[in-house]
Amino acid sequence: MRSEDRDAAFSEFVAARRTHLRRVAYAICGDWHQADDLVQTSLVKLYAAWPRVRRDGGEEAYVRTIIVRAHIDETRRPWRRERSGDVPETPARAGASAEERDALFDALQALPMMQRKVVLLRHWLGLSVAETATELRISQGTVKSHTSRGVAALQAVLGTPAEPRC
Repeated sequence: MRSEDRDAAFSEFVAARRTHLRRVAYAICGDWHQADDLVQTSLVKLYAAWPRVRRDGGEEAYVRTIIVRAHIDETRRPWRRERSGDVPETPARAGASAEERDALFDALQALPMMQRKVVLLRHWLGLSVAETATELRISQGTVKSHTSRGVAALQAVLGTPAEPRC
């Protein structure tokens, strides 16, 4: 692949997916500034691997995995443990009032980190159990248990009735 073609293809991907990736990063970390940093880090790493990733056709999954892993790396750094009390404005979601979005965001942020990641990947991004397990490098059974516990905790906090199981 020629350098010009590589740059053009990468720029096209970034233009099309940057907003979505930023929202994914925000949902994972809960801070718009940190989300911007995560997206930037992931795009730099994606560019380095672009010919291989583009050839395999897994650009979206690859960059999501980088976002999740970069967030894990950042949360391990001691200076990141300091947080301000300000909660940034959440993006508008169709059919939900501002109060509902705020309540959902607060409930998501109250979940343990791994439950939050699993719930977001499974229910917000619509990934399968296998895809989520691959991205987080955990077993499918662990994905299922984190999903179950996370959704139950959200239902308890938000007061939504549990759906009947088939």
